[in-house]
Amino acid sequence: MAREILDLHAEARTGTGKGAARQSRRDGFVPGIVYGDNVAPLAIKIPYNALLKRLKAGRFLSSLFNLKVEGQPDVHVICRAVQRDVVKDLPTHVDLMRLHDENRINLFIHVTFINHEASPGLKKGGTLTVVRNDVELNVLAGDIPDHVTVDLTGRKIGDVIHINDVVLPEGTKPTIDRNFVIANVAAPAGYVEVGEEEATA
Repeated sequence: MAREILDLHAEARTGTGKGAARQSRRDGFVPGIVYGDNVAPLAIKIPYNALLKRLKAGRFLSSLFNLKVEGQPDVHVICRAVQRDVVKDLPTHVDLMRLHDENRINLFIHVTFINHEASPGLKKGGTLTVVRNDVELNVLAGDIPDHVTVDLTGRKIGDVIHINDVVLPEGTKPTIDRNFVIANVAAPAGYVEVGEEEATA
């Protein structure tokens, strides 16, 4: 399922340099820059509280936004960097990149696990050990998936789930050629297979 494209409201920012950026912060904004698509960079400022809300919602760096700036045409953007205060860990500057829907980009997409109750290994007390909560995929900007789904149906103790075991959203592909591990079903402490137990009896 493609992720919903949310509006991100900003204002054009006059002046450049540290002085202008500091003034924006004093006025309750976070300064930023919009670049890319062979268009001149645009200095902007985003209301601080609105940006903080977006950041707290999560996945800010992997979401496509419809940037709305008065006097400018709407444009799809993705955040490439958020600079933060080293002490307070609060946003001080954002870098946004313009995108067309047909552009391909590398993004980290969240992994969702389903059907825990249909896993024999988990039913026996096994533990799902998640190695990667997010996987980096090459995706179309106009069709960024909301998540990658891993079905745990039939997974037994000792099973290892690799990226090649997962059905990826249409139009996406891993950025790493290696068949890397996403998760595994680990045995509970003291677990012994029935066959082994009988062999030692």
